[in-house]
Amino acid sequence: MVSFLASATSAPGDDDYRGLVPVALVPDDYLQRLIDLGRRAGLDAVGIAPAAPFARARAAIEERTRTGMHGGMAFTFKNPARSTDPGASVRDACAVVVGARNYLLAEPDEPAVPSGRVARYAWVDHYAPLRAALWTVAGQLRADGWRAVVFADDNSLVDREAAWLAGIGWFGKNANLLVPGGGSWFVLGAVVTDAPLQSTDAPQADGCGTCRRCIDGCPTGAIVAPGVVDANRCLAWLLQKPGVFARHQRVALGARIYGCDDCQEVCPPNHRSERQASPPPAPPEATAWVDLVDLLDADDATILARHGRWYVADRDPRWVRRNALIALANTSSPDDERAAAVIGRYLLTADGMLRAHALWAARRLGRADLAALVACDQDPDVADERDAPSPPVVDAAHASTRRTSCRR
Repeated sequence: MVSFLASATSAPGDDDYRGLVPVALVPDDYLQRLIDLGRRAGLDAVGIAPAAPFARARAAIEERTRTGMHGGMAFTFKNPARSTDPGASVRDACAVVVGARNYLLAEPDEPAVPSGRVARYAWVDHYAPLRAALWTVAGQLRADGWRAVVFADDNSLVDREAAWLAGIGWFGKNANLLVPGGGSWFVLGAVVTDAPLQSTDAPQADGCGTCRRCIDGCPTGAIVAPGVVDANRCLAWLLQKPGVFARHQRVALGARIYGCDDCQEVCPPNHRSERQASPPPAPPEATAWVDLVDLLDADDATILARHGRWYVADRDPRWVRRNALIALANTSSPDDERAAAVIGRYLLTADGMLRAHALWAARRLGRADLAALVACDQDPDVADERDAPSPPVVDAAHASTRRTSCRR
């Protein structure tokens, strides 16, 4: 890569990058040229934030952990001293180049068979082109003699806080970052560098005003205050969390098997952005819906091969199967023998946790004949499920409405 700085020399390795070009030799247009480079590489928005510790984000993470609202989530909660300090990952960090890439695609047709709903960001791999664009920027910085490291979907950096500090957008009441004119349909990433880059803009002012549609539209009431999400109620996290799925949230889960977009689908800035520019069609490989019986019939290797980009705790497909059993019961009719057959098979599986969720599915469909298969099962999870109140039986007249959505 050709250097933007005529006097720069390339360093041989990460440990040797020491900002070889004096600050005084960084041209006035250097920052704009980096931003333009990022846009040409595929970023829809680029901004620069200072690499000082994110004190506001750290205080929020520690408060959520103290009150238990992290729900056992690790990711950036695991080590806030690191995830809120760019300098903890890159020695002598001076700046964070933040990039946002839009992932909104047109809605594919809903399948005719009971199918699980996937959050939009996971239909295709949007992080691969995001990382490629960020590495283009990082490569230029390295060619000019600076350290530069890319972080995207990485627990080492709270990327939404970096994006807010870079002036890319404001925090919505659902805690997502909203980009002016584009809404919240963006994946975020960053390049942390020791290059002495000036911040591009002050943080964006709040653009939500009195609107509270995301708060009211959350199916489980997980947004407990503006900007505060209780992970114990957030379906997107509960789908990733290992263990028995919270019984009182299963009906609300609807068709979802990975992620939840409800708080984004009701958001007026997202509606405006879609009206201003129609989203491109989803490519053939997009996975917006998953045939639930087909998923439950697949072996472990097939599930991971098809859905390995998803976060699956411990890479264990049983959590995907757990989610699919709940969604199947929520989206099938009591007389759907294809669904009943697969639930019956799971009632006889060796995994007690999955038998318990299959029992819930059988009761949700009003299939006492299937539930009887585990009438004497002494597994603790199955016994707890058997002793719990029965869920409301799914309404056969509405079983075809598989997409749980608040889009208005």
